[in-house]
Amino acid sequence: MSEANTYVPPKVWTWDAANGGEWSKINRPIAGASHEKELPRGKHPLQLYSLGTPNGQKVTILLEELLALGEAGAEYDAHLIKIGEGDQFSSGFVDVNPNSKIPALFDTETGSRVFESGAILLYLADKFGRFLPEDKAARTEAMNWLFWLQGSAPYLGGGFGHFYHYAPAKFEYPIDRFTMEVKRQMDVLDRHLAENTFLGGDEYSIADMATWPWYGTLALGQAYEAGEFLQVESYKNLQRWTHEILERPAVQRGRKVNRTWGPLSDQLHERHDASDFDLRTEDKLGA
Repeated sequence: MSEANTYVPPKVWTWDAANGGEWSKINRPIAGASHEKELPRGKHPLQLYSLGTPNGQKVTILLEELLALGEAGAEYDAHLIKIGEGDQFSSGFVDVNPNSKIPALFDTETGSRVFESGAILLYLADKFGRFLPEDKAARTEAMNWLFWLQGSAPYLGGGFGHFYHYAPAKFEYPIDRFTMEVKRQMDVLDRHLAENTFLGGDEYSIADMATWPWYGTLALGQAYEAGEFLQVESYKNLQRWTHEILERPAVQRGRKVNRTWGPLSDQLHERHDASDFDLRTEDKLGA
């Protein structure tokens, strides 16, 4: 470790938001609402409150895949939650997700609130009977990988991504620690995908939809500007899986929803109708 070890933890920790770097405003050490504000409500049964981060993309990809199969009941309104402005701490959002994290879903047909991206995927897969195998062993294998992702992604985003890309200062120890873990995770995926078309086996499932926005985007070299650093091209089976899923039209649509960065043609800030992809991406609104 090259940097001097000068930090000594105090006896009692106190919060200093100024030390959080670029994303300091999205977290705080207490729960609950910071202000009163109702959530908007659209015309469809499924109301999604989200942002086009990897966790948000999981859900919009699934919804677009369901619609592509003709599941009309999967029509949805995707409302933009600006986490940099504290929308997730509004009273309306906290009512749907007391953890104040995107995405959150409200199903007006059942009155169900659903929070945590993996729970939303499972809820929708069960509701429509799609993208989870009926066979018990195959379903269990898909669920294995869904829960693997839910446990692994924080090491990629909150660990590696934070210290390598977002932290206001770079330190060797945390970058080395989380780089080692992320490369191990990519190797886990690469070895598994050497013998399986998809994560659950031969069948495309919510396990793939959960994992692709994190590790597929990483394999494309689009996450944290870290493709060369991590040598992502060396994971050949992960690359094959990544590009096969990227070719799916529903994935291409789903990753645009609630996105507020990147090429304007890839940004659909809110989605309320299928025609919005043709009419309301940011390049068309600004034309």
